[in-house]
Amino acid sequence: MTEKKYFQDHMPGNVCFGCGAEHPEGLQIKSFWEGSAAICHWQPEEKYRGWPRLLNGGVMATLIDCHCMGTAMAYAYQQEERDFDSNPFYRYATGGLKIKYLKPTPTKDMITLRAQVIEHHRRKITMSCTLESIGRITAEAEVVAIQVYDSSKNNETNQFE
Repeated sequence: MTEKKYFQDHMPGNVCFGCGAEHPEGLQIKSFWEGSAAICHWQPEEKYRGWPRLLNGGVMATLIDCHCMGTAMAYAYQQEERDFDSNPFYRYATGGLKIKYLKPTPTKDMITLRAQVIEHHRRKITMSCTLESIGRITAEAEVVAIQVYDSSKNNETNQFE
């Protein structure tokens, strides 16, 4: 069995609440490639509820958002045929997030996120993403990621650092 390469393990300094490996109280999601889809399995806890035993919609949005930003980074590296740990490194931020909440999502069952790149133009990547619980899609989204950092460029051309 091949060891999974999690996107978030290759984002040094990431303190994001949703995807930051360096945020001890965060959601700590881990995304990986499975064919052309980016997958993330995450086990909710009751503390993330909106109503008793149901996942909060804002937490669901965070999961989708962070999974897709990691997917955008991994996709950019994949298009350049290079490893996650190679230079330059890129960072993406949310340019758009449109979510349809379809069904209540229980907090007791494992969540699966599945993202697919549907369009790529220079520094903008558009993806579709589903959030599933017990084999049912409970939310679907269209997410736009914008490249905001490229370590090969000087700070004046980057959006943040």
